[in-house]
Amino acid sequence: MCNYCGCRDFPLIGRLSTEHEEIANAAGRLRTAITQGQGDLLTLLDDLVDLLLPHTSTEETGLFTELRDEGSLAEAVEKLCAEHDDIHGVLGAIDRDAPDWPAVLAALDRLHRHIDNEEHGLFPAAVIALPISAWDRITPTTV
Repeated sequence: MCNYCGCRDFPLIGRLSTEHEEIANAAGRLRTAITQGQGDLLTLLDDLVDLLLPHTSTEETGLFTELRDEGSLAEAVEKLCAEHDDIHGVLGAIDRDAPDWPAVLAALDRLHRHIDNEEHGLFPAAVIALPISAWDRITPTTV
């Protein structure tokens, strides 16, 4: 995760970045379990989805809404939302009786790239693009 540009000093970005670390760790545990054929894979998948759903909701209803309204990063936001849909679609549609673990592994690869794009692209750009009034609207009262 990024620690060099200062964007984590913005409370919402700091919170989303912390959640990215938790999501990346959960994805890593799932990947390891799948590749080693060990562990309760469905529980690990559920743990990851349980982290992803509220995280992407926070991004899409807060930061992404403000970025769409501002306009300069709207295309990037649309791409990231499509990636959310893709990743959630794969992870949420797994046949629990006959899981397609290769599809999950591919989705985890896309998730890794997605997080990297947000951390090193969108978040620093958002700090520059959004006015303070937007940050005031989306900054959580508790972090």
